[in-house]
Amino acid sequence: MDASLVIIADDHPLFRAALREALGKLLPAARVIESTGVADLQATIDAHVEADLLLLDLRMPGAQGFSTLIEMRAQHPALPIAIVSAEEDAGVIRRALDFGASAFIPKSSSMEAIAEALHVVLEGGTWVPDNLRNADSSADADAELAARIASLTPQQFRVLTLLADGRLNKQIGAELDVSEATIKAHVTAILRKLGLYRRTQAALLAQRLLSAETGRLTPPDMPAEEAEVD
Repeated sequence: MDASLVIIADDHPLFRAALREALGKLLPAARVIESTGVADLQATIDAHVEADLLLLDLRMPGAQGFSTLIEMRAQHPALPIAIVSAEEDAGVIRRALDFGASAFIPKSSSMEAIAEALHVVLEGGTWVPDNLRNADSSADADAELAARIASLTPQQFRVLTLLADGRLNKQIGAELDVSEATIKAHVTAILRKLGLYRRTQAALLAQRLLSAETGRLTPPDMPAEEAEVD
């Protein structure tokens, strides 16, 4: 475990330093690579696919809600991801775990707690602070929908995020450099995976997802009808 490679993705230098200090005590021989934004993080992970752990801030530049967590989880399913965040809301913690985080480490945590979290995650476990361990897990519908969202491919998730901006298929195709027909197929697959009927439902869901709201994920009910993908 001492030879672990850990990526820290956070735009706050003081907290990156705190994480480095905790890693230095727990894993003196660990290699640590830092990223300060989403674009930088993507390049870093692509260059270091052998990484053993990603420490991810939810609110660094380029991040929108849980989008980075979901994309990293889809692209690198074997990589443990620990969220480090100033958020301490039970709903945010529950949702982060639903989306595949191995730990949720509040930035108010002591150095001892951070070290404990890192140890647990590197050993293959899941960690949240004791005082937040009983985060509401009663929202079974949310957990099921989170699992469906996590089943989207990286490209499908990008399409979903662009739907949140109100983009048309033609505009999304231009953004992703693919044909409008390909986008239409992606939208159809997204609706099927999420159990939705209309792209407006998907857009509403994505807006809530990207804002990292603590309320229910479920979009407003709409009558069942033929899937709308245009």
